[in-house]
Amino acid sequence: MKLTKILVAGSALALTAGSASAIDLTLVSWGGAYQASQQKAYVEPYVAEHPDVNIIWDESSSEAVAKLRAMNEAGNVTWDLVDVTIADAMRLCDEGLAMEVDIDDVAAPAPDGTPASEDFGDLLLSECFIPEIVYSITFGYRNDVAAWNGATPTSVCDVFDTKKFPGKRSLYKGPLYNMEWALICDGVPKEDIYTVLGTDEGVARAFKKLDSIKDQVVWWSAGAETPQLLADGEVVIGSTYNGRLFSVIAEQHQPVSMLWDAEIYDLDGWIIPAGLPEDRLKAVKDFLYFATDTQRLADQAKYISYGPARKSSAPLVGKHAELGIEMAPHMPTDPANATNIIMMDFPWWSDHRDDLDAKFQAWLAQ
Repeated sequence: MKLTKILVAGSALALTAGSASAIDLTLVSWGGAYQASQQKAYVEPYVAEHPDVNIIWDESSSEAVAKLRAMNEAGNVTWDLVDVTIADAMRLCDEGLAMEVDIDDVAAPAPDGTPASEDFGDLLLSECFIPEIVYSITFGYRNDVAAWNGATPTSVCDVFDTKKFPGKRSLYKGPLYNMEWALICDGVPKEDIYTVLGTDEGVARAFKKLDSIKDQVVWWSAGAETPQLLADGEVVIGSTYNGRLFSVIAEQHQPVSMLWDAEIYDLDGWIIPAGLPEDRLKAVKDFLYFATDTQRLADQAKYISYGPARKSSAPLVGKHAELGIEMAPHMPTDPANATNIIMMDFPWWSDHRDDLDAKFQAWLAQ
C-alpha cells in the first residue's frame, strides 16, 4: 500500500510518497492559493501515478532570479523546476540560467493532436518558457468603508484619490505595475506608457505620482499579503494577483470587491534551471509533460481564477471544483472584466527591470 505524507519545514512543503528508490523534485512557486491550485491539479494526480517521486515545494518564486544567479555562481543548483513570470523567464533565459526547450518535446499535444506549439500559440514568448496561466494584477477594495459614504472605486486612478477614498493602500514593493498605473493616472495614454517610462523624465514622473500616496502605502512582496491586509481591515484597497482576490472574496467571503479597471495582464509558467544532471532533467521533463497537458491546465482553473494557457483547455473549464460556482465570470480574460486592460510589455521589462528595481528601492528609502 502506498503511503503519502505531508512534511512542513519553514516555507517548504513536501508531498512524499513512500518508496525505496524515491526521486526528489524541488518545485519553486509562489505559495498561497496559486500554489495550492498547482498542488491539486498537477502534483497530487502525478504523485498518485508515480509513487517513487517526492515533490518538495519551495515558495521562493518572487526571488527566483536572484537565487538562481547565486546558485549558478556557487555551482550548486538545487531547484528542478521554477514557476516564474514571463519577464523573469526572459531574464533568466538571456543570462543562460534557464534551459532552452522545444515545447513540442516537453509538452503533450492537444487531445485532437494539435502540437503544443500551436496550442500555446502566441504565449510562447521565450525559448525557455513553458506557459501555464494568464492572470492579471488588479485591485481589491473593502466594500464596507464608512468613510467613503457609499461610494466605490470605479477607476484605477481612485487609488490615488485619498480625499474621496481615504485609508491605507497596499502596493507591490517594486516598480512593476506601479509605474504603469502611476503614469496612466498622470495622464499618459496606455499606448505611450513604455515609451515614456523609457526616459529619465518618465521615471521621475511616475515616482512623483507615487509620492502623492507614499505615506498611505503598505508595501507587499508576497501575493498573499494584500488579501490578508484587506481581510484584517488594515488597508482599504490594494493590488495583488486576481486569483488571490478571488480566494478572499469567493472562498473566505470577506467584504471585498474587485476593481478590474486597468488590470495588467501577465503570464506565468515554468522554466527548467540550466545545467541539471541528466537523471533530474529526465524526471523534470516527465512531470512537465503531465502537468502542462490540456486536462491538467483546465483542472487548475477549477481551483483558481486564472485562464489556462492552452487553447484546448478553455472549453474544459467549468465550475469551481469545491465551491460549485461558474469560473468564467471570475477570469481576468472574461469580456466583462477586460474592458480596459494593460498588456504588460514583457521584453521591455526584461531589459529594464534591474535598473528600475534599483531606482525603486532608492526611492523607497527616501
